[in-house]
Amino acid sequence: MKNLTSAPVLTTRRLILRGPGKSDLPAFTRFMTTGSTLKAQDETVSEEQAWFGFLAGVGHWHWHGFGFFMVVDAKSDQPLGRVGLIKHSNWPDIELAWHLFEGSEGHGFATEAARAVKAWAVDDLGVARLCSYIDCTNSRSQAVAKRLGASTDGTRAPHESEAEIWVHPVDTD
Repeated sequence: MKNLTSAPVLTTRRLILRGPGKSDLPAFTRFMTTGSTLKAQDETVSEEQAWFGFLAGVGHWHWHGFGFFMVVDAKSDQPLGRVGLIKHSNWPDIELAWHLFEGSEGHGFATEAARAVKAWAVDDLGVARLCSYIDCTNSRSQAVAKRLGASTDGTRAPHESEAEIWVHPVDTD
């Protein structure tokens, strides 16, 4: 599988985090068009929109030098979701974000992968501030943020009125 980005490969006890490749598009498209978590938030998209989103994710790596990693099960090589750093042009901070594909939730994969991405962001990129923009009704993502040590005071993200800003502690010593 050819990596379409400059993403490094990160590993954890159970996971491989790598840049996206063409073979990841079907799993990503399935998630974006039919995923139950996206349906619950009324955020599913068309196949064409998913394709554009996938390409935007690849471009994010080229523009910023960071982006979404594909999270892959180290034993089965099955894609489980995406975890990474994003910063769109109108966002005040870099976001640490996670999206798990159908059937991958509830196993600690998001937390495990996000810890690895956070360490890479701080240690290798020198990121001094990380936030997560989480829908105020998304209790599962809020639980992941809490396990990562993030907290919120309820302030809403300027670009998304339903999302609270969760700030991650960043140790730079």
